[in-house]
Amino acid sequence: MVNPGDLKMAASGENFFDLVQKGRRGSFKIYIGLAAGVGKTYRMLQDAKQLIIRGVDVVIGYAETHGREDTEALLQGLPVISRKQIYYRGKELEEMDLDAILLRRPEVVVVDELAHTNAPGSIHAKRYQDVEELLNNGINVISAMNIQHIESLNTIVESITKVKVSETVPDKIIGLADEVVNIDLTADELIQRLKEGKIYKADKIQTALANFFKREHLLQLRELALREVANQVEKKINTEVTSTDRAKDEIILVCLGGDPEKNDKVIRRSSRLAERFDLKWFTLYVDTPGNTFENLDLKLQRYLINNFKMATELGAVSEKISAEDIVDGILDFASEKGITKIILGKPSKQGYLKKLVSSTIVDRLLEKVSGSERVIDIEIIA
Repeated sequence: MVNPGDLKMAASGENFFDLVQKGRRGSFKIYIGLAAGVGKTYRMLQDAKQLIIRGVDVVIGYAETHGREDTEALLQGLPVISRKQIYYRGKELEEMDLDAILLRRPEVVVVDELAHTNAPGSIHAKRYQDVEELLNNGINVISAMNIQHIESLNTIVESITKVKVSETVPDKIIGLADEVVNIDLTADELIQRLKEGKIYKADKIQTALANFFKREHLLQLRELALREVANQVEKKINTEVTSTDRAKDEIILVCLGGDPEKNDKVIRRSSRLAERFDLKWFTLYVDTPGNTFENLDLKLQRYLINNFKMATELGAVSEKISAEDIVDGILDFASEKGITKIILGKPSKQGYLKKLVSSTIVDRLLEKVSGSERVIDIEIIA
C-alpha cells in the first residue's frame, strides 16, 4: 500500500542530487500541497540545506515564509538572492531577481510560489516563466505550489470551495518536472495547524475555517493532490521504465457459483476494486460432468445469465468453461489469463457455491497455488 505522503517521482533529496550532477538542461522538482500550511516551503529549505552539505551551490531565489517562525528559522544561514524592487503606481513591490540569479548561475535555486503573477515591469508576466528561463539556462530549480493553481483543476477546485483562484500554472509546466512530490497532511492535521496559528494570523483563522479550510473541502483537495501526483508518477513510469522491468498489473478472477444473490454482491465489490485501481477482471463459471450449466434449474440459469450480463456491463470479461475438476478448471483458466487474484464468495448452506468454496476446494486451491511458480492471491468475500 502506497503511503499518500510518499506518492512521488524519485522524491528523495538523494535522487535529486543525482539529477543535478547530470549537467544537462536544468532539473526541475515541484512540491505540491492540498492547501497553504502543509509545509512546502519548509521542505524546500530542508532540501537546500541537505544539498549544501553535499557540496552543491544552492541559493534561495524566492522563499515566502508568511511570517511562520519555524520556516523563518530554517531560512537563516542560507544564501539568498536579494529581491528586486519594482515601483508601480506609487508602490514599492518586491519580486524575484531573475537577472541576478542568471548572473550568479548557481547549480540549484529555490523558487517558491510557482503560480505567482509578477509585478508589471518584470521580465516575465508569471513566475513559472522565470523558472522556464532558469531551466533553459541549465540551472536546476526546486519550486512549490498548491493543487488549486493547476490550470486544468482550477474549475474543479472552484466547484468544491466556491473560491475562484485567479493565478494558475499550465499543466505543461508540471509536465516539465523531473520530480513531483506530494506534501501531505490529513484534513484534521491541517485544521489543527490553522487553529494553532501556524498558517495564518489570529484575525484570519475563523474566516479560513468557515470557507476554504472546511474539512469537507480539504478532504477533496487532498484527493486531487494525491491523484495529480499519482498521474505524474504514471507518466514517468510510462516514459522511463521498460515494459520488461515493470511490475505486472494485477488481474482479477471472480468465480461464480449457484447463489445469484451472492454472485451479485461479489461482482459489485470486485467491480469497485477493479475500477479503483484500473484493473482487468474476469468472471468465471466452471461446468463439471456432475454439475453442468444445462442441467441447472431454468430459473437459476436465467439468474446466472443475469449475473454474467451485469459483470460484463461493469467491465468484466465473463466466461463459462468445462473441466473435469473445478479446481483444475479455475487454475488452468488463471494460468491462461495471467490471473493474480482469485475471488470467491462466502459458502452457502447448500448448492454449487458451497461445493466451490468448501474447505476442501479452498485447501486444494491454496495447496496448488503455493506449489506454483506464479503468485496468486485467494480472497473470500463475505
